[in-house]
Amino acid sequence: MRILLLVAAMMVAATLPARAAVPLDIAEAVSLALAAADPSLVRYEEQAAALEARAVADSQLPDPKLRLGLSNLPLDSFRFDQQDMTMGEVMISQEFSRGDSRALMRAKRRAEADAERAERLGREIEIVRETRDAWIELRYWLIAKDKVEDSRQAVAELMEVAKAIFASGRETAQDVLRAELELSLLDDRLLDIERQTARARARLARFIGAAAARPLTGPAALPPPAAPEIILESLAHHPTVVSDSARITALDRDVDLAEEQYKPGFELEAGYGLRGGGRSDFASVGLSFDLPLFVAKRQDQQAAAARHTRQAAMLSREAKLLDLRQLLEATYADWQRDKDRVALYEKAVTARARWTSEATLTAYQSGVSDFADLVRARLADFESTLALERLRADRAQAQAMLLFLQGESHD
Repeated sequence: MRILLLVAAMMVAATLPARAAVPLDIAEAVSLALAAADPSLVRYEEQAAALEARAVADSQLPDPKLRLGLSNLPLDSFRFDQQDMTMGEVMISQEFSRGDSRALMRAKRRAEADAERAERLGREIEIVRETRDAWIELRYWLIAKDKVEDSRQAVAELMEVAKAIFASGRETAQDVLRAELELSLLDDRLLDIERQTARARARLARFIGAAAARPLTGPAALPPPAAPEIILESLAHHPTVVSDSARITALDRDVDLAEEQYKPGFELEAGYGLRGGGRSDFASVGLSFDLPLFVAKRQDQQAAAARHTRQAAMLSREAKLLDLRQLLEATYADWQRDKDRVALYEKAVTARARWTSEATLTAYQSGVSDFADLVRARLADFESTLALERLRADRAQAQAMLLFLQGESHD
């Protein structure tokens, strides 16, 4: 039902005039995403609360045991006062855990709760990154749609020119057919852009709901990332790594718990025997404890398993750090290269494509160039401007990833 309401709201918002909807910038999109109480965030809070509760419960002594009994009742008469040994018994016993097991279990659960909180922070900055990425992607496809429509209009005008020239007998039908082909290809491209736009809007709606139907402002205003060496140093404090470290701490307590199993646990028992009939009552007290004599198949193996599990977790954390470092290097290289490519397109490529288009039009009007060259020049001009927008979007998305890697949160 919630999904149906969301889709309905987006459809209604999409039908409103553009001036009736307040434009959505990237900062507001992030704020809406963080305020949405995303289930993937709330679940970490619930899990952390559960572990805190278990930390209290698991650190308590086991419940004492009460035993009621009747001893040495004669079966020939079932009389309570016939035999001296007949008595009713009330026994209470209390088990005590091995060594410091209870304190270690409390520490383990709290470390696991810390891991869940770090996971929540990691998911929060991941939501920030994904929302930014989706906003940037949607804006690109909206721009692409406008540019393709402009290009289609230009080709349609050229086709009308070609038809008029063909009607005058100065050109062949080939020019008209070429224009119609290019027009059909642009129509197909518009359909694909509509598909990509819907996908990007749905992705953004995952985080901000019906607000994804609002028009977007631009370009994306993002904080500048830190220097790569600073981000590299901060990776050890990235929430996903901090979560792994907290889980390793919990596994350290598992190792300690396994070592505590070499110590005996014990049970204290006290009882009262009621005999009645003027006979003296009895009192009893006892102490029982484990004898961990055969440790090779149990305690040794439990301790070895705990150590291996901890080592595996430490290696997993090291592997994650290597992956984050590789991602940082690749993303920073993309961000830098995209900056150079954007500058190249802004200074040279798009300008030359526009000059070529204008020069080809002049040549065509002078009869020096043919219609096919004119169409190709117009389309090249369009492709260069679209490529520039794609580079700008790619660089902004790389910047969002760098901010994620440095652990930047949205305030």
